[in-house]
Amino acid sequence: MASKMKIRRDDQVLVISGKDRGKTGRVLRVDPKTERVYVEGLNIVKRHQRPRPGSTEPGGVVEKEGPIHISNVMLLDPQDNKPTRVGITRENGKRFRVAKRTGNKVD
Repeated sequence: MASKMKIRRDDQVLVISGKDRGKTGRVLRVDPKTERVYVEGLNIVKRHQRPRPGSTEPGGVVEKEGPIHISNVMLLDPQDNKPTRVGITRENGKRFRVAKRTGNKVD
């Protein structure tokens, strides 16, 4: 069973290792099973795609975002836009994400 991810869709993240190190972007998709995230405009890969009849997508070489392991990205603190670790706190039975740098709730 996949664990709960501390990074979610539409979060702003910083890539801390790999070919796109130092770049930031918005998380488009999260895959908890493989612990990977897809970040807008980062880790671009080329895929050869056949044209599909009745579809608007053309065939040819298509560039799209590839997966990045969750350990290679850090959440950007919404308050000061600096990378932070994420903690979990509970209040009244609800679970909240907390930025470790500032102690403020992320969402």
